[in-house]
Amino acid sequence: MQYKHELPTLQEVRDKRPILRNPVKETKLSLSPLERFALAITRHVGSMGFFIILSIWTIGWLAWNLLAPVDMRFDPAPAFVVWLFASNMIQLVLLPLVMVSQNIEAKVADRRAQEDFEVNKKSEREIEVIIAHLENQNDLLLNLAEKIDRT
Repeated sequence: MQYKHELPTLQEVRDKRPILRNPVKETKLSLSPLERFALAITRHVGSMGFFIILSIWTIGWLAWNLLAPVDMRFDPAPAFVVWLFASNMIQLVLLPLVMVSQNIEAKVADRRAQEDFEVNKKSEREIEVIIAHLENQNDLLLNLAEKIDRT
């Protein structure tokens, strides 16, 4: 008995299957040193540790300049000009770093989505081959059952 149409064998399907890749790892390995630096900084800035340090620094600064003896205060209340300047400098430096990091993470997500799409396409092709093989097996079984019934 012959198949209805030419179907790839299981070995042909296996041979055509490319090696699975890790798009996250590949993207991170392809980053420049500056991009790695931006990711490292934003990873730490986005942590609770950084939030606690920033909170302690702010509370300490404001408390010192409100409660310390007047001659020891270096940033007079209520303006806290030096504190505002330092806070703004931190924000101005971190803002572009966060944006760079988000762009890098978007690249990683795009590559991951593309890899998922490729895996889905391969799976669909393999499922079609399996279904075709099952249909041919079904036809063979039906033909065999008809022959048995005739005898």
